[in-house]
Order: sequence, then C-alpha cells, then structure tokens
Amino acid sequence: MTLLVTSASGANGNGFGALLAFESDGEQRNTFSDDDRITDPRGLAVHPKENLLFLNSGADRVLAISSQGRVVRDTGRIEGLNSGGGIFGPDGRYFVGLRSARTIGALAPSLDAAIEEILPARIVPFPRGFAFGHDGRLFLASGIGPNGEGDNSILVFSPATRMRPTQLVADSELSPLDLAIAPNGNIVVSSEHPFAAEDAVTTVREYDATDGHLVRVFSPNGKAEFRKPRGLRFSSDGLLYCVARDEVVAFDFSTGGCLGPIVRLSRLNGQALVFFPK
Repeated sequence: MTLLVTSASGANGNGFGALLAFESDGEQRNTFSDDDRITDPRGLAVHPKENLLFLNSGADRVLAISSQGRVVRDTGRIEGLNSGGGIFGPDGRYFVGLRSARTIGALAPSLDAAIEEILPARIVPFPRGFAFGHDGRLFLASGIGPNGEGDNSILVFSPATRMRPTQLVADSELSPLDLAIAPNGNIVVSSEHPFAAEDAVTTVREYDATDGHLVRVFSPNGKAEFRKPRGLRFSSDGLLYCVARDEVVAFDFSTGGCLGPIVRLSRLNGQALVFFPK
C-alpha cells in the first residue's frame, strides 16, 4: 500500500500544494501526480470497488486518479465548490464537504452529473469532517472556520430526519478538524483547542456513537509534535493515523497509545491521508 497525503498551500499555509506519496515505512517516494488540476488539494477517498483515488482540488473540481497517477475523471470547475473532506457513502456516491455553502454535497462516482446538496445550506457554521456510521446515520463535525467563527460540536442525522439534526456531542475541550468512524462504531475526531491558538491542546477524541459521551482521549504524550492535526484514517490492521503539520502520526487504537510519527517532512501542511493499493 502507498500512503498518500494532501499538503495544502496558499491561504491554508506554506505547504507543498501537492499530493505526496510515501512508502508504508514513511519514506517519501515523490509527488503522486503532477497534473496541474491538483491545486491546494484537500479531501481524499478510495473508491471501494474501482481502484481509483478521488481527490478534492482547491481549483473547485473533483478528480478521479488511477494508481499510475493519471487523472481519468474530472468534474470540471464547479463554481463556488470550495470543497473540504470527501468520503464514499452507503449509496455509492462520493460525498464532499462544501465549505462555502456550509453543508455536504454528493456526486455520482462517474463525476458526470451535477452535485446534489444532501443537507440544507448553512446547516452548520463550518463543516469540519463527516462520516456515515455502521447504521447509516450521518455524523457531522461543526468547527471553527478560518475567519474564527463557528462552534464546536458534532451533529447526527438519521436517514429519515436529514432536516432535523440532533447535537450528539458537546465537549468544552473539543474543536474538531476531522471525523471518522472507528472499527468499533464509535466516532473519532481530531481536535485543536482552542482552534489556531499557539498553545492549543491537540488530541484525537473518541465518542460513543449512541449517546455522545467521551470514551477516550488519544494524545501524543511527547512522542510527536502533533501540531495542527487534520485528516484521520484507519489502516487495514486497525491502527489510527492522523496527518498533522510536518508529520503523520500513528496511534494503536486498541490500547490508545501513540506510536509516534511514521512520516516526518518539513512543510507538510497535511489535510487528508489515505492508503492506496499499488
């Protein structure tokens, strides 16, 4: 497996503005694709059946990329897309966080149809990661935007009540940056609290998916710098990975222990990561 990481640029920080590839031991390989449509890249997801990588480009488009790094599908520029994270949903569509519209949209994996907003516009002040639970419920992290406005909570939407969310998590020490579903069905969230503060406390927090109570807090415990944590992913062996400033950090989800950085790279302004079959 190849570890792929998006490194932001421009307004998101002095990163590479590229899709970077690493070996499983953390050794950097190269830029995975030099296609100039990959600009200030953000969310990543691997299609569950096709061997294609879906990438949200800061150029207001979504791309599908082959294992050879070639763009094989392109939505073309979507005015005002301003996409964040991306995942595949239970219905097979590709779901995208819409940062300007403050909601979530869905695309057919063929990328040849218009994007559909699946939640009302401005459903949250600023979307900061989302995932579908094992029972089909949609969990959405509501965080602080670049302008400093927003809130810190996690909402849950059932398939029948997409217009009436319930606040599942209210944690005074949470400021979410990404959200994923753990193998046990619980919610894990990367957090930087207070958001963008020099002395922010950075953690990964696990919440019960039923009642939202805090189950565990994963912290670096001196084994990693863990600055500006963002994208979360579980590997096939159950380890939890989080991309951060200058590093990708691994946690043993079974014990909660930090395993330290598996990648160290100056100016890695990491946004999302994924494991992609070679």
